[in-house]
Amino acid sequence: MMLAAVSRRYGAPDVVTVADVPRPEPGDDEILVRVRAATVGVVDGLARRGSPWYARGHFGPLRPRFPVLGCDFAGQVEAAGPAVSRFGVGEAVFGTIAPRFGAHAEYVCLPEHGAVAPKPASVTYPEAAALADATALCFLRDKAGLRAGQAVLVNGASGAVGSVAVQLARHVGATVTGVCSGPHVRLVRKLGAESVLDYTRTDFTRAGRSYDVIFDVAGTSSFGRCRRVLNRGGVYLTTAPSPAIFVQMPWTARFGSRRAVVAFTGLRSASEKREDLLVIKELAEASALTPVVGACYPLARIADAHRHVDAGHKKGSIVVMMS
Repeated sequence: MMLAAVSRRYGAPDVVTVADVPRPEPGDDEILVRVRAATVGVVDGLARRGSPWYARGHFGPLRPRFPVLGCDFAGQVEAAGPAVSRFGVGEAVFGTIAPRFGAHAEYVCLPEHGAVAPKPASVTYPEAAALADATALCFLRDKAGLRAGQAVLVNGASGAVGSVAVQLARHVGATVTGVCSGPHVRLVRKLGAESVLDYTRTDFTRAGRSYDVIFDVAGTSSFGRCRRVLNRGGVYLTTAPSPAIFVQMPWTARFGSRRAVVAFTGLRSASEKREDLLVIKELAEASALTPVVGACYPLARIADAHRHVDAGHKKGSIVVMMS
């Protein structure tokens, strides 16, 4: 048996409780990872609440299909199946099991060729868990084709994805503008943003600047509002699905001079995610990417971690520690 954070009905953070559940056993080509740290993110909150309603096609129509949440983790290989050759017992790893869940537990099983890689040697387990989500890399590299010299705005620059996006854009050689709340301005500037706007004081769509890429991580704007501050050939990226963006994406891909893009990075193949983890590992070990951990909670306080995420305006990643 093992301890895990379990929610068997949809609702507020208090529906998540710690309970004993069966410990998974690795198959021939699987590794069993003792989880040291895992992130609690926005998607975990959506899955816990079962919202928006159309997402229940994945989360479960009436009750949670995934009673144990959590996707991104870091830990140590506890055991390995007889066919495993990439990892040894005791090796430190990090990875993700999205789009399924289960990382808010003491142990997790996944194929050796899954989305798992050696942990960057230069970071702690909580920091490695915070880096396991490659959303920012996928959006900026694959969807925007970001290159040196371009002007990029990151809306939600102090959060888990936004803090990584600022650093990646800066590493590529782009000029970065970050948008966040006043208390996080200093952090975003330290991460590499040349200009930082406090959204409580300034509407970036009316600030008199234009951009080649707008990455709306916070999901608080729209293509319609941002179009006027996108340069010709520019792209608006968002992590927030909506009926409007599903219409705008195919339309702008064929017509017009500015594109709207939404993507579900958790649905990529395990091999793609594994390659991204190796890129992130290299960047972290070269000090080109610094993980931002806003808070760590013990597993016993998992409901508090969910409350922290639900409150919004968080800094970096919120992490739950398994021991």
